Amino acid sequence: MTGVLAVQGDFKEHEEALAAAGEESFEIRGSGDLQKPFDRLVFPGGESTVQSRLVRELGLFDGLKAAIDGGIPVFATCAGMILLSGRCGGGEGCCFGTLPVNVRRNAYGRQLGSFRTEGEFDGVGIIPMEFIRAPYIESAEDAVEIKSVTGGHITGVQYKNQLAVSFHPELTGDLRLYQYWLEPGTEPGQRHARTIK
Repeated sequence: MTGVLAVQGDFKEHEEALAAAGEESFEIRGSGDLQKPFDRLVFPGGESTVQSRLVRELGLFDGLKAAIDGGIPVFATCAGMILLSGRCGGGEGCCFGTLPVNVRRNAYGRQLGSFRTEGEFDGVGIIPMEFIRAPYIESAEDAVEIKSVTGGHITGVQYKNQLAVSFHPELTGDLRLYQYWLEPGTEPGQRHARTIK
């Protein structure tokens, strides 16, 4: 069962994609939702500053941070990647700070800078990539596995239990990235059984 952060952003599209991939999900809107059983987390795109504020105001920060630190598999897209990042534009991280990368917000420009392309995602193949006011990763620590590069910039990474991308796979109709993430094991170079309930 996957918990989808549903305080703001395109969480509904993630839920639909997960369902199409055969995965059940529910929305995490308040601290009480963290008492429900889940063994995966999705952080959707949207407004990272709004999401970060609401995560704290709704009492979700500590529980979500503990789940990430405890090794639960996390899939983060666009703003979700910013929430995980350790640094944003050289400054402090936006929220959880569990992903040792430096992210540049709105790196491709604002709404008019949105675009769609195709690119290689390591372990999956060539997939469609929808970029909407997207960030990219300016730098990453050595332990971070680079999964995709678009236009010379890092747009997909994997670090321990965290898979993060700059783009929106939930908007393309291509389920392969979800299927990759849902396979047992998300850590670089290894597969492990889902053990967190």
